[in-house]
Amino acid sequence: MKIKVTGKNFEVTEALKEKAIKKLSKLEKFFNADTEAQVMMSVQKSRQVVEITIFFNGVVMRAEVAHEDMYAAIDKAVDRLEGQIRKNKTRLAKKIHDGAFKLESFSDFNVENNVEEEPEFKVVRTKRFAIKPMSVDEAILQMNLLGHEFFVFSNAETLETNVVYRRKDGNYGLIEPER
Repeated sequence: MKIKVTGKNFEVTEALKEKAIKKLSKLEKFFNADTEAQVMMSVQKSRQVVEITIFFNGVVMRAEVAHEDMYAAIDKAVDRLEGQIRKNKTRLAKKIHDGAFKLESFSDFNVENNVEEEPEFKVVRTKRFAIKPMSVDEAILQMNLLGHEFFVFSNAETLETNVVYRRKDGNYGLIEPER
């Protein structure tokens, strides 16, 4: 696994970098050598934030943890990623059966922590609505008026379908299709 460790708003020490690489290396048994993992460490006021993103075969796994201690945040983020793998191991194996994931590493995986695998996904409701062109600001306003965490709309500038969403930090995010 190729692991890239970077810092935002602070300098990553060699000890922090080694800790992140050592913790992530325990997940290497599930991925091939060309799998890319990015670790972003940042300091926001008194919070130490670790974001780990793993890219493989068109699938993205991500964990973000805020803690007072950066070392503890690294531990929790890697544990969350391991939990995601455990809960979705069958689906991941089916989706990426062509080699990005090492299936043989799953043989005794559930035994370790006795975590049940996620059951089949079940869609319990389908909603249809007209998408009208609007600006990003209008979409955020509409989302807030509805009390939703996200809102799908047609961007008036690009005429493409976009999604605005509320982030954990209280700010907003915009999802646009890649061109």
